Amino acid sequence: MTMTRTWQDLGHTAGLSGLYAKAATKRRISGDSLPRHGLRCSLDVDEGNLDAYRKLCLFTHDGRLPPTYPHVMAFALQMQLLTAKDFPFPLLGLVHLGNRIRVLRPLGGISRLRFAVSVENLAPHEKGATFDLRTDAEDGLGLIWSESSRMLCRGMKLEGEVPVAQVAEPLEMSELTRWYADSDIGRRYARVCGDYNPIHLSALSARLFGFPQAIAHGMWSKAMAMAHLRGHLPRSGYEVAVEFHKPVRLPSEVLLDCSAEAPSGQFRLSGHGGLVHMSGEWQPV
Repeated sequence: MTMTRTWQDLGHTAGLSGLYAKAATKRRISGDSLPRHGLRCSLDVDEGNLDAYRKLCLFTHDGRLPPTYPHVMAFALQMQLLTAKDFPFPLLGLVHLGNRIRVLRPLGGISRLRFAVSVENLAPHEKGATFDLRTDAEDGLGLIWSESSRMLCRGMKLEGEVPVAQVAEPLEMSELTRWYADSDIGRRYARVCGDYNPIHLSALSARLFGFPQAIAHGMWSKAMAMAHLRGHLPRSGYEVAVEFHKPVRLPSEVLLDCSAEAPSGQFRLSGHGGLVHMSGEWQPV
């Protein structure tokens, strides 16, 4: 029987400093099921932050929100859900495996959005267990944007078969552009977007979590790719899904390859020597 999700409506999100303090105190898995409640909150667009985000990720100022910006707006609300007492996994140990964003209507003329965040689809994985962090955004007309981030909790044991991923037939690609991910991009992204995960900030803090160097935020890589793919994407009615593979170690140069302009297509972010950092596709919805 399908259980009904319950919602907690908030007047504002909690402060990030307190949420990071809560995240730092939880290091162990405390359960094997996901909470059935979600959080909802209306949030205003911060024009100063939006301008800084456009500059950081190279989005043009075209009167629309960048398609990845609602993720930034909802970040504190997501953190609040993932640090709640009934969430069973330690936040700082989670691995971001993939992200799917849907832009259902044009993101222009928006000053306020109502967000809803929840977790679902707990499933076994060869390295632990995965779940989806879902975020929906509504304006006055209804759902306008949605996101699903697939997260891995390493060491979690679940009964059942590991789902087999569907792999799309690869398309022919050519280089679209390349950029240099400098050593402080993790700190600059954190200042704009609030994501201060230690693995992104410095080699010293990254080594505490098993990384020899700091690595770029996955959502910075996706945002940069979508900014450069703007000529391939319509104004709305599309989705862009990515899988994160090998992390982008800082500093390094990356190359963005993509297929030809079409209603649907594929792209790939790689390093020199063919190391694939991220693969993705866009298609109509």
